[in-house]
Amino acid sequence: MEYTKLGNTDIEISKLCVGCMSFGKPSADLHEWTLNPQDTENTVRHALELGINFFDTANTYAHGTSEEYLGRAIKNCTSRDKVVLASKVYFNEGHLSKEAINREIDGTLKRLGTDYLDLYIIHRFDYETPIEETMEALDGLVKSGKVRALGASAMYGYQFYNMQLTARDNGFTPFVSMQNHYSLLYREDERELIPLCKQMGVSLTPYSPLAAGRLCRKEWHTDTERSKTDRMAASKYDSTQEEDYRIVLRVAELAEKYGKTMTQIALAWQFAKGVSAPIIGATKAKYFDDAVGAFDVKLTAEDIAYLEELYVPHKIVGAL
Repeated sequence: MEYTKLGNTDIEISKLCVGCMSFGKPSADLHEWTLNPQDTENTVRHALELGINFFDTANTYAHGTSEEYLGRAIKNCTSRDKVVLASKVYFNEGHLSKEAINREIDGTLKRLGTDYLDLYIIHRFDYETPIEETMEALDGLVKSGKVRALGASAMYGYQFYNMQLTARDNGFTPFVSMQNHYSLLYREDERELIPLCKQMGVSLTPYSPLAAGRLCRKEWHTDTERSKTDRMAASKYDSTQEEDYRIVLRVAELAEKYGKTMTQIALAWQFAKGVSAPIIGATKAKYFDDAVGAFDVKLTAEDIAYLEELYVPHKIVGAL
């Protein structure tokens, strides 16, 4: 396993992050393919054995049961100080108001069974709450010791810039990570958000780096429970299947050339682009074995250009 620092903090994270949307009680309105407590623990334990210490969840994943299952698994598998736990706030009553942030962090900590969070992420930009109110409330969590560092997720570049500016001008805690939608099949943030993050020393921890499995195999759809029921992934990717499948075939081509898997090629591209820790949402522990192999892949400049050549602009998926 390889490690890096989260932004300009002293928090050391593995360069692969476990996406915990796969954990929790299944439900028809969210996800029907999530893992039960024992399978969650098995997955967490295997990730830890591989040296992965970074786990990302959210207050709304599986209606809060993702946090519960993750917290239970961490307690059973390791000590709290050996892991970096991240969770999120926004898709809740009050979005990013002071009242909502203070209420939701307490719920998250209770469900995780911990008295602090390493990284607290705003899940989206809140158009209704003044930025100053949000940043002051988040800063208060850091000062109180409930949160060690702050992150943001899918939003437009100007929104992120304005929030960072507000933190700077008021002496509030700034964001040190950005969890945006980024993969070979979705590169819209290369225009503004990613360059801005690099300018500010903000770590990139993208979600859907494998496009919900579409960069891991030659088949666009499979007969797995997730492939058959994941409506969110279908809405993200299926409308551009014709254009994007040509990129998938190039990933497969390079995988064959180097004797690697498609997953490893797709993740090696992420690392070549300066990503700190792509988030891997796995429903099987063995998928992490595959992902770890990406560290042995070094793509050439010609490889990267070949993978990127066929990309066409996409509609925005992620930022509201």
